[in-house]
Amino acid sequence: MQHKLIIGFLFLSLAFTAQEKTNKKDSEYKFTVIKNLENTPVQNQNQTSTCWSFSSLSFFESEIIRLGKGKAPIDIGVNLSEMYVVNKVYSMKADNYVRMHGKTNFGEGGGFPDVVTVLKNYGLVPEEVYTGKKDFKAPHNHKILETTLKNILLPASLDETNKIDFSFLHNTVNSICDEFLGKTPEKFDYKGKSYTPKTYAEATGLKAEDYIFLTSFSHHPFYSPFVLEIPDNWNWQTTYNLPLNEFQEVMSNAINTGYTFAWGADVSEKGFMRADGLAIIPENYFDKISDEEKKNLSIKPQKQMPITQELRQFAFDNYDTQDDHGMHVVGLVKDQNNTLYYIVKNSWGTDSNQCDGYFYASESYVLFKTTSIMLHKKALPPAIAKKLGITL
Repeated sequence: MQHKLIIGFLFLSLAFTAQEKTNKKDSEYKFTVIKNLENTPVQNQNQTSTCWSFSSLSFFESEIIRLGKGKAPIDIGVNLSEMYVVNKVYSMKADNYVRMHGKTNFGEGGGFPDVVTVLKNYGLVPEEVYTGKKDFKAPHNHKILETTLKNILLPASLDETNKIDFSFLHNTVNSICDEFLGKTPEKFDYKGKSYTPKTYAEATGLKAEDYIFLTSFSHHPFYSPFVLEIPDNWNWQTTYNLPLNEFQEVMSNAINTGYTFAWGADVSEKGFMRADGLAIIPENYFDKISDEEKKNLSIKPQKQMPITQELRQFAFDNYDTQDDHGMHVVGLVKDQNNTLYYIVKNSWGTDSNQCDGYFYASESYVLFKTTSIMLHKKALPPAIAKKLGITL
């Protein structure tokens, strides 16, 4: 489903039915669509830190649509199971935690590479086949699951001189995940056909090797992959590094040529206004403007702060930018001042803000607060792909 954007003298008036939804009657924001790419309905991760799975699979659902596999006569469905991926990743993450003697990250958080690893090694399944919930109507909540798993793995971090039974811990973790989330299927029937998770993944047209990870930081050489130093990168996946101007070019080129991308970013920034469906970095930063000016940020279009490589690096090194949320970028708009904004699909449900779960992030916000993105390699401009040594 591709959401429709109602353009007018409305504030962030994203609508999905004939009924218009106005956020603030006194708003002066006025948006024009540049690109609005097809995507599936907003999901809700509820009380879990599994945004990485929701955003990655939302991205893959758009990829299935782009590849022409989600419609008749092929129609393999475009609602993928986030919790199938989560189940598999808990197991892999637990094994890594034990092998690292508890000296690495373990928890609900993860990253885009985790989902690609599951796609490659295990496959995928539809949501209809595996919901990850015993009560279909209940919200996702992994607090008990995460606490239980951490307690099971505690011996790995207590004393390196003690011996442990790796197989016992591995099997126990898997049993707990299967008990809480449901046992993952080895075979299933869907839309009149029989699949395994691997054959279903093959039917989607998704190929793990087609997807790449990109970022832009100056503490590593540009045009080379490096291990991004964020806690949830527990499997030390490498990410290609680009200068900021080329990173900017990749993101805009992707949307303008029909490719969405998964977006990892910091949403603790003051300019992230969840209820208003807006994320901005005003030219006069927050410690330099009055309370009255702050009130107007969601009312009047703001000139955005120019983002430099140095500013971006400083924020990352000082923990002002952290990898705290995964989302899905599905389009581009501009306001009446020609300021660019990305249309972002979130996974906090349709009632999380006044925009049915979507929001607009200014290009400055995206350049400043992005930790990494995942996209199809063919979304790269050829000249940049050549610099990275990627064959399109």
